[in-house]
Amino acid sequence: MKMEKKVSVSVINRLPRYYRYLTDLLAAGVERISSKELSEKMQVTASQIRQDLNCFGGFGQQGYGYNVKSLRSEIAKILGLDQGYTAVLVGAGNMGRTFATNTKFESRGFRLAGIFDSDPKKIGTELVGHTIRDYKEIAAFIRDEKPEMAILTVPKDAMHAVAEELISYGIRAFLNFSYTELSDIENIAVENVHLSDSLMRLSYKLLEHDRSRKAKEEE
Repeated sequence: MKMEKKVSVSVINRLPRYYRYLTDLLAAGVERISSKELSEKMQVTASQIRQDLNCFGGFGQQGYGYNVKSLRSEIAKILGLDQGYTAVLVGAGNMGRTFATNTKFESRGFRLAGIFDSDPKKIGTELVGHTIRDYKEIAAFIRDEKPEMAILTVPKDAMHAVAEELISYGIRAFLNFSYTELSDIENIAVENVHLSDSLMRLSYKLLEHDRSRKAKEEE
């Protein structure tokens, strides 16, 4: 794997999608696939796929295509999925429960080490095989288990204080679902997730479809 120049964010954003499709192909018993065949499945041009993968040295051979297992493994390395990163989930409300229940951590190369909340009604109950712990215990837990990541599904007015506290305990990355931005912090990786943004993007796409249909009707 060769990376001599900085790769654009748009390319990095497409890599998880490649990984998902390759995972499905592998599960279906597909051993080889061409960029053209992959483009038809993903609705991305074959040229775009080749350009994206060439950012990391390229993994196919002309007339031979890509080895699905090998390419999936290489993309996993690029994304750091082979590092075995460990995460804690902070906040076991509706969003936290939904995320924990529907996310296959192990199959994506991660380990969920613990779940924390400050609500006495939730503490001590079970969620995806974990007993929800009191948030007051998290400092000792991080010291012992040394997780690198924290998934935040806490109220937005508490998010910054929680993040700062977790950083002081050694957390180095955040997946933030708290409906407010956690700004980039030196040496801290941040991914802010806004589900409402997806809803608004969907609204835009629907509006565009309606406009296109109306224009065709008026022709």
